[in-house]
Amino acid sequence: MTPKQRYYELAASGIIKNLAKRQIEGYYCADRQAAVKQALALLPKGASVGWGGSQTLGQLGLMEALEAGGYELIDRGTARTPQEQQAMKARLFTCDAFLMSTNAITLDGLLINIDAYGSRVAYLCHGPGMVLVFAGMNKMAPDLDAGIKRARNLAAPPNNLRLDTGNPCTHTGFCNDCLSRGTICCQFVVTRYNAIPGRLKVILVGEELGY
Repeated sequence: MTPKQRYYELAASGIIKNLAKRQIEGYYCADRQAAVKQALALLPKGASVGWGGSQTLGQLGLMEALEAGGYELIDRGTARTPQEQQAMKARLFTCDAFLMSTNAITLDGLLINIDAYGSRVAYLCHGPGMVLVFAGMNKMAPDLDAGIKRARNLAAPPNNLRLDTGNPCTHTGFCNDCLSRGTICCQFVVTRYNAIPGRLKVILVGEELGY
């Protein structure tokens, strides 16, 4: 085990203890293969599963494992019309499990997310019976202020570049606190407690994943 791997393991142990105080289940997996195995152990066989936009999920290879595992997948990307898209969004509120990443997680267990339309954080806050949040250990932040700065300056600019928004951060490389019509930083959500026992689970992964 390298010093960095040991550091991730120690830091994750502290975060998981603080998540427990917030009635959030926490798990640590040393790598993405272990994270997929842990996720499959938490998801009931045949469960209906949806997900929000996430580079982390793609890097994990979890979707391929779900397809092979016989789960009912609710993929908004397959919608062909606005009506089908809307119907799928409605289905996600009643799905068995929703998968997502987080833009930052603090050492004391806060989850920090920025969204454009709120369609990702909406399911985090309400609806699906279970929410699995995956976070590479690069998403760690010391506290709330640092977590917000991380989300705005390390997560948002590459997402803007990926989406080719043309927002100021795609030219400067950092958040300009813009009010551009195309801004994707519309909703800031901080999750500090899980009101429904067993609903919210966080899987920390000892790798750098996502933005």
